[in-house]
Amino acid sequence: GRTVRGRACWGRWTARQRAGRGGVGAGKRRLRCGLRITGLQVRKALWGVAMVACVCSSWAGSTQLAKLAFKRFDAPFALTWFATTWNCLFFPLYYVGHLCKSPERQSPRQRFRECCRFFGDDGLTTKVFFTKVAPFGLLWTLTNYLYLQALRKINSTDVSVLFCCNKAFVFLLSWIVLRDRFMGVRIVAAILAIAGIVMMTYADGFHSHSVIGITLVVASASTSALYKVLFKLVLGSAKFGEAALFLTIVGGANFVFLSFVPVILYFTHVEYFDSAQNIPWACLCGVAALLLAFNILVNFGIAITYPNLISLGIVLSVPVNAMVDLYTCEINFNTVRLIAVFIICLGFLMLLLPEDWDQGLIQLASKLRKRDQPAEGAGEAGTSAGLNWSRRTRTSMSTFAH
Repeated sequence: GRTVRGRACWGRWTARQRAGRGGVGAGKRRLRCGLRITGLQVRKALWGVAMVACVCSSWAGSTQLAKLAFKRFDAPFALTWFATTWNCLFFPLYYVGHLCKSPERQSPRQRFRECCRFFGDDGLTTKVFFTKVAPFGLLWTLTNYLYLQALRKINSTDVSVLFCCNKAFVFLLSWIVLRDRFMGVRIVAAILAIAGIVMMTYADGFHSHSVIGITLVVASASTSALYKVLFKLVLGSAKFGEAALFLTIVGGANFVFLSFVPVILYFTHVEYFDSAQNIPWACLCGVAALLLAFNILVNFGIAITYPNLISLGIVLSVPVNAMVDLYTCEINFNTVRLIAVFIICLGFLMLLLPEDWDQGLIQLASKLRKRDQPAEGAGEAGTSAGLNWSRRTRTSMSTFAH
């Protein structure tokens, strides 16, 4: 009898040891999986930090170079035409990336035809061009022209912070035109943006020069928002190749159909400049290259990082421009201006909240509540019997893991 009981005890002890080793192995596997997921998230976040720095530097750099170019080249439409023409490089650059990464390499003509399906079954026809491409090209040119005109009137800090209001305008237009979901926090953000515009105007005492500049940059933000909302309404969402092709067509159409405008403005002395030798080509090419880089990062950066991080780079360009303006003594940071900048940036950040942010907070609160419950249960279990304690511990651990 003792031998039978001894073998039974040995069997139970061996089973417990195996179960313990299985639990440790499962725990290691879960830990290894968790580390793998965390590693991917860290890598994506690091890419996001790099993207934020690149977006911020390209946007702030293009603004400062344009401000510098106007000291010797006072021709905002000519600069707009020159920078928009560089959009022709979008599709060639995309095709180079396609050759480097895609396992199925297509010829340029095949890739072009495949991307043209974005415009419909018939592809890019004359009717499609004048009804679905040309209006967006005009909005693109108008947005950039108004932005550069505003730079001629007011400092770059005010221009960059006021242009951030286009996020609020996009929400309002999407809510009205696209029937997007109503969100109270975004309405508050839009109100903050409008209040910031009024305070920014008040900061300079409602001078005519300042009011004109603020009106121009707000109009630029409005046309930018109109471009984005109408694009989603008319064309929908575009893939990377389709977006690259669309912007290339916009750049080509700008070169073909709008080249006469800078010529007319030059001969009518509306935008007159000296000989070609006195034109600051380094600044002009720098503005065009940085705007091209900015648009590439904004359109294709979501493939490697989070979209909100890209938007964050636009906000961070505001303090960068502010530091440059402060160094060059082109701005007076009074209390009203600082409050206006803070309000507009706060509204922009509020617009980055996801649609289900409130549900996420509720879920987070419930998870934190569940994490506190096992600790209370474990404290009460210490005064009970050993069998009951082990059962409660297993239940608490399963709840925590879930």
